[in-house]
Amino acid sequence: MPYSAVFLGIAGLIPFVAMPLAYQLNLLSITQSAVYFVQYSAVLLSFFGGIHWWDAISNQRYDKQMLIAMLPTIIGWLCLVFSHDVKVFGVLSFSYVAVLIYDKFTLSLPKEEVVSYISLRMGLTSVVVICHAWMIYLLV
Repeated sequence: MPYSAVFLGIAGLIPFVAMPLAYQLNLLSITQSAVYFVQYSAVLLSFFGGIHWWDAISNQRYDKQMLIAMLPTIIGWLCLVFSHDVKVFGVLSFSYVAVLIYDKFTLSLPKEEVVSYISLRMGLTSVVVICHAWMIYLLV
């Protein structure tokens, strides 16, 4: 995996860690922290759908992969609509894991690249899920 991908992936974790931490350091209210967290999480989840959109177009696979590519965006949008509900954090967390599993079995990259990408994603997704759990803890 290119260094830039690893660096940007890790940098992408900053808002996930910063929002609950900002609340705990009294820099944001719990409401602000939760709203900003959900907004960032929903936007990032949509990004993963774009990966499958590109993969489907690049490999002329206009089947279910192209339709499934839209699910992260739709789920993210619904989470924004219902962002006042703590269950949204669980839905987002589950969605990240589901997309990771789908990536592993669907992306048409050379095997070495899939292994490298999935390894990176597993680490990043683990932190994302832990941060969602942290927010749930703070909210209940």
